[in-house]
Amino acid sequence: MQPAAERFWTTLDQHAGIALSEGPRQLSYAELRHEVAARAAQLQRLGVQRVALALDNGLEWALWDLALLRAGLVCVPLPGFFSPAQQEHVLNHAGIDCLIGAVSPLSERCGFRPTAGDLLLRQPGTVTPVPDGTLKITYTSGTTGQPKGVCLNAEAQLAVAESLRQASLPCDVQQHLCVLPLATLLENIAGLYAPLLAGSRVELRPLAEIGFSGAAGFELQRLLATLQASQPHSLILLPQLLLALVSAAEQGVPLPDSLRFVAVGGGRVAPQLLERAERLGLPVFEGYGLSECASVVCLNTPEARRIGTVGRPLPHVELRLADDGEVLVRGPHMLGYLGEPPLTGEWLATGDLGHFEDGFLILHGRKKHQFVTAYGRNVNPEWVEAELVQQASIAQAWLHGEALAQNVAVLVPRRPELSDAELQAAVERVNAGLPDYARVHHWLRAAQAFRPDNGLATANGRLRRDVLFSHYQPAINALLFPDFEVRSMEFFDQLQHQTNSEREYLLGAPIIHAALAGTATRAQYIAFLTQAYHHVKHTVPLLMACGARLPERLEWLREAIAEYIEEEIGHQEWILNDIRACGGDAEAVRHGQPALPTELMVAYVYDRIARHNPASFFGMVNVLEGTSIALATQAAGVLQDKLQLPAKAFSYLTSHGSLDMEHIEFFKKLMNRLDDEDDKAAVVHTARVVYRLYGDIFRSLSAPEHSHATA
Repeated sequence: MQPAAERFWTTLDQHAGIALSEGPRQLSYAELRHEVAARAAQLQRLGVQRVALALDNGLEWALWDLALLRAGLVCVPLPGFFSPAQQEHVLNHAGIDCLIGAVSPLSERCGFRPTAGDLLLRQPGTVTPVPDGTLKITYTSGTTGQPKGVCLNAEAQLAVAESLRQASLPCDVQQHLCVLPLATLLENIAGLYAPLLAGSRVELRPLAEIGFSGAAGFELQRLLATLQASQPHSLILLPQLLLALVSAAEQGVPLPDSLRFVAVGGGRVAPQLLERAERLGLPVFEGYGLSECASVVCLNTPEARRIGTVGRPLPHVELRLADDGEVLVRGPHMLGYLGEPPLTGEWLATGDLGHFEDGFLILHGRKKHQFVTAYGRNVNPEWVEAELVQQASIAQAWLHGEALAQNVAVLVPRRPELSDAELQAAVERVNAGLPDYARVHHWLRAAQAFRPDNGLATANGRLRRDVLFSHYQPAINALLFPDFEVRSMEFFDQLQHQTNSEREYLLGAPIIHAALAGTATRAQYIAFLTQAYHHVKHTVPLLMACGARLPERLEWLREAIAEYIEEEIGHQEWILNDIRACGGDAEAVRHGQPALPTELMVAYVYDRIARHNPASFFGMVNVLEGTSIALATQAAGVLQDKLQLPAKAFSYLTSHGSLDMEHIEFFKKLMNRLDDEDDKAAVVHTARVVYRLYGDIFRSLSAPEHSHATA
């Protein structure tokens, strides 16, 4: 056992009373020690080395985590808000040989098998060595690429916990309620280890009971009910949760009088929000940390608090600023990223910019997010975005201004029915308090919220700025440069630019969000397959019709059509096989009729080929293949996990996600060879209409007549 872990258990040996509770079940400190020792012995008998926790918040999560700390084994929390692909990456990248959690398609796909004692084991093969002393690998959901594994020892984790225990002493916290997932390092250390060091009681509840659903769903009423029932002394909140509580309290909703210490972190908190909380009498303390430093490094406390700052450094660390204002940290921190060279040097660069006032750290935002306007002014978008989301009408905001004379924001309204005039009024209120170079000079209304399931945010809610820029660049260009010369683009890029709003209509269909969030039902999936069958069976006939009517000047397209036919023939049978694997009636689908939007889409494309320009067909190709790349593989993984269906129920989606990735490059080359303006116009027009009709197909899937037609 590492020395820091020994000191931790020695401290806990001195405590009496209740340590953990979940509903009616309670464990005293003595019972906690017994349960942890038994689990640690079980793990050691199995001979496992790296253990992943795939459990909901509750006693079991806490007990297994503490058992791994006691046994000196590597613990890898597996966040439930990660996508199935991210979870699979974590299990394989970390070389997990034991998974604690329920049997699932993911566990089976990764080769885990149940054993006596409800633990899932596997032989992971070649594993990446971990730095000496690693006891926890916490994966960060970065804004680009796969999550990275941060390797931590006991000293780093427990030094933070001890500093937090000391910081909260004036508040006499006797009961902490875990609101955030324990798989997040902040709640794990600040919400479990620190209260236990203090001899307090940690109350654990399933995340659904707290109000969380999926990666981005949250029901405020559940949290409010839990707070009233629990009457906790302390909480840890993200800024958006604090905003929800403050807004509710301002509308007369009672909050517990028991609260003594509410820590908030995980993102920038606007000073106005903290002032609103203070007026309500809420004891809110903003802090700052990062996974690489085992979470918290600065915190406002009852004895040293200044709104607009993230507090002073905690006792276990030192902070200083680099020449460019980047915050540097010295003290216990990560051993390194798994699979990357070990860290060198005493000071860890955080990537955050800031300055000190009287020892309090004021953050300016991420160094890499800062942009420079056309007038050479540096702007950190997080500052402006935090001000925007304080407005009652704005739920999310993204600011862009790199090399621009005027900044542009993309705004997600808090409710769909809010008017543009209400959003404009909110922007004007924010601008009144900003210098001109940071103001929002133009804004766009977002077609959809920024969520993990649509790729516009990370699993923990941070904006994926590169994806947002790619997604909204055409709309920004059209807004700022109405005479923007799209003819300088290749035709494939023109096609994407000119169909952006129609594509947004399709992607905004509620059933798409449900599928990616894992809330779609089996009946809805079968309904989707049913409509897919009724248009996919026309793919080859449409290709033939197009090829038969192409003029001689487009003979080269006829060769491409022959390749498409060879590739596409028989795909409708794959769909029927998927329906059978779902328990649906495939023959009823084969002999049934399509929904009206499906029939209209197919008939429209036949008509465009027959009566207008046969090249129109490629507008439909653009829609179907582009949509497959964006959605198919991801949706298949989520649905298989959530619906507990076999892999053979997803042959159509999984094959088209990979097939269409190759097809789109082929299609791009074809489109860029088109040189006739009439042909190009026909493709664009058809794509616009098909996006609308295909969007109507997805919207029809929630209608009662389709939800159960083939189940």
